[in-house]
Amino acid sequence: MTQGVVLDIARDALYTIIICSAPMLLISLIVGLIVSIFQTVTSIQEQTLTFVPKILSVFLGIMLFGSWILTNLIEFINRIWDFSVYLG
Repeated sequence: MTQGVVLDIARDALYTIIICSAPMLLISLIVGLIVSIFQTVTSIQEQTLTFVPKILSVFLGIMLFGSWILTNLIEFINRIWDFSVYLG
């Protein structure tokens, strides 16, 4: 196993992490922005108000995107186990 193979595996792992976490991060960002706008408009400055909607929306996102994330992770693991992809 050469340095190039290790770097390819690391690059592929980082890419998989970014792709799999992106839907939850985007959902959390959008819900946080909506709650912040709501807090600004209503002058409610409660810091804990943002946690419950974000948690619920991320759980909903996991339910919606869970199979897609699992498919991506399984494909990554299959690529790791199949060294011919990295050595060929």
